[in-house]
This record gives sequence, C-alpha cells and structure tokens, in this order.
Amino acid sequence: MDLREIRAYVAGDDPRRLDPSATARTGVPHIRALHEDRDDITLLIADLRRPMLWGTGTALRSVCGALHLAALGWQAIARQGAVGLVTACGSGSHLLPPAAGEGQMLTLCRMLADRHAGALAGGAQTATLTEALSLAARAAPSGAHVILATAPDGWLGAEAALTRLARGRRLEVALILDPLELAPPPRAMPVRQGATARMLRLSPVDLDAQTDRLTAMGAAAMRVAPS
Repeated sequence: MDLREIRAYVAGDDPRRLDPSATARTGVPHIRALHEDRDDITLLIADLRRPMLWGTGTALRSVCGALHLAALGWQAIARQGAVGLVTACGSGSHLLPPAAGEGQMLTLCRMLADRHAGALAGGAQTATLTEALSLAARAAPSGAHVILATAPDGWLGAEAALTRLARGRRLEVALILDPLELAPPPRAMPVRQGATARMLRLSPVDLDAQTDRLTAMGAAAMRVAPS
C-alpha cells in the first residue's frame, strides 16, 4: 500500500502504524497514513427519542450520548476523516451527510443541539430506531465506521435494521448508562404510575445478554459510563 503522508498521532489511530523515524526525530508520536485511508468515514447516530431524555446524574442520558459521539467525531476530523450524523427523534430521522473539515464538525454539533432541543419540546411522540438505521445504511458506504449511541434497551425492536447496517461496516453500539443503573440505592424506593404505587428495590444493570445479542448481529457493544 502506498504512503500518503506521515502525520502526528491522534486518538483513534492504529498504533501499529507508528513511524519510528518521525517519532524519534520530533519526540511526538507520528503515524504513517496510507492511501487506503482516504475513505475514512465515520457516521454517528444519536438516539434522541423520549427514553433517552432523562437522567439522575449531572446530565440527561441523551446529552451524555451526544457528548460521546461529538468526541469521536472530533477525533475523526483530527485524522482528516469524514464525519456524518443521523439523529433519531420522536418526530423522525434526519441526516447530515459525511464530509471532512472542522466546519463540518461545527455544523454537526449545531445540528445535535438543535435536534436535541426539538426532541425536548416534542412531547410524547414516539418512533423506532429502524428509520434512522435505514437512513444510516444508505449514507454509510462499505467499510465505514458507524456508532450508535442509545440506551441499553434502546435498540430492541430494530434488530433486523441493525443486522443490515452491520454488513460490510464496522458497527459499534454505545450503551449510554445512567448512574442509577450502575449504583442503585440499597433501599427500596417508591415507584408510582397513575394511581398505582409500589416499593421496588433496584438492581445494577446486567448487560451481558444484550452484549451477546449485539455481537451475534455483527455489532460491537461499548458500555459508556457517566463521567
């Protein structure tokens, strides 16, 4: 494979491509970028549906997911890749096609903020992830890196669309966790729904079964704990 350039290492680069000479000469890690990297495309999928719009920590689960995706997007831009965005809201899905450059990331961040504000104002609208995943499959070419940020059970019901999206692509499902799921209070808590009230004792979330199911569909599961 032909060498395209030697550049400074950024988070997300393959450490196996470190260039010893440039690293020793500059004192800063440098990598060898190859011509095969010209199609470095990352597509981010932000789940902004109603189940994501809550949280018990310092931020809503949806905000934690957006921050996680934005960080990955900036890493891709730093290595001169292209980044796109699909948002899944109660009112429908929207696409920002992949493109390179800092201007693209600024546009992407504004879109995330605007769609999130719209989701918060959207009331009780509901939608499945299938539409967003199908939109992502049309926008992400073969070999693209696709990251979906959703709740631990947010992808349920969209298994067929996830399986299709994983074909020929590197699909990662970031399971955005809430502090209550990781460290629930030791005592029973009152839970009310309408006129019904119960005392329930919560258990830490167990994601092993979900991780196995995602792996079987060709997706890699990542647990994202609150910072």
